[in-house]
Amino acid sequence: MNSEFDPAKYKLEQRKSWDSVASGWKEWWATFENGAQHVSDKLIDLAGIKPGSRVLDIATGIGEPAISAAKVVGKHGHVTATDMSTEMLAFAAERARYLGLDDIMDFKQSDAEHLELGTSEAFDATLCRWGLMFLPNLGNALDKIHQMLLPRGAFAVAVWSEPSKVPLINIPMSTAREYLQDPLAGQAVPGPFSLADVDAFKRSLLKAGFTDVQSETITVTFEFNSAKDYTKFNQDIVAHIRTLLANETEKRKEEIWNAITDKVKLQFADHQSGHLKLANEAICVVALKR
Repeated sequence: MNSEFDPAKYKLEQRKSWDSVASGWKEWWATFENGAQHVSDKLIDLAGIKPGSRVLDIATGIGEPAISAAKVVGKHGHVTATDMSTEMLAFAAERARYLGLDDIMDFKQSDAEHLELGTSEAFDATLCRWGLMFLPNLGNALDKIHQMLLPRGAFAVAVWSEPSKVPLINIPMSTAREYLQDPLAGQAVPGPFSLADVDAFKRSLLKAGFTDVQSETITVTFEFNSAKDYTKFNQDIVAHIRTLLANETEKRKEEIWNAITDKVKLQFADHQSGHLKLANEAICVVALKR
């Protein structure tokens, strides 16, 4: 990692960035969950969550997979969902209330590396969907997650595979790097693909005390009505891209976003309808506490 990298500053910027895209998630969450629900269901299955389970969801964002888990645990279970962004948590809580799940859920603002839940309660299962990749010190988070699990409790997590297998994210990131003339732009800090090396990730889990670590790949397909919709989606909700382009002029940003639209249209748009269908590879990992 870059010797000038400041974890504290990075986290502050991440929190501000995620807060800034919360309103975008209100507009696009259904589009995203149409594809991502498949991953939530897989994590719940891998973690062995059942009626009555007590579950912790880390970096829940707009409330997934916490809300899906709450539907499974039912009135005799409970789900605690955490995130660093108060704005994202507010929307997650709003969704839970709408679905009548708020009596079996609670939402807490907390740094994933230093979880502070105000309770010594242990959990049957912990989940994290596409959140661990953004942590500057993964070991701290894994140690804390391990501590919070009951014996034989499960930790199920989803991370993204290597960039070439995740066009949803890689197209705007690689295009931006090309225009910024820096092949490593955005890679000196944690990012979407920082845990794509599943063997290295498994070693981190073992080091934290987990056992029976297993992994599998899963295809996650996202669909958009047009290339312009895809670009608007990225502009509205993808905090990492906003950070990557933060120091560019408005004219330069527009040029880069137009290039992203052109690239995704060329590679993935149906020639007649313009409809986009992007298949992506995620890695689901499950590990147990001894």
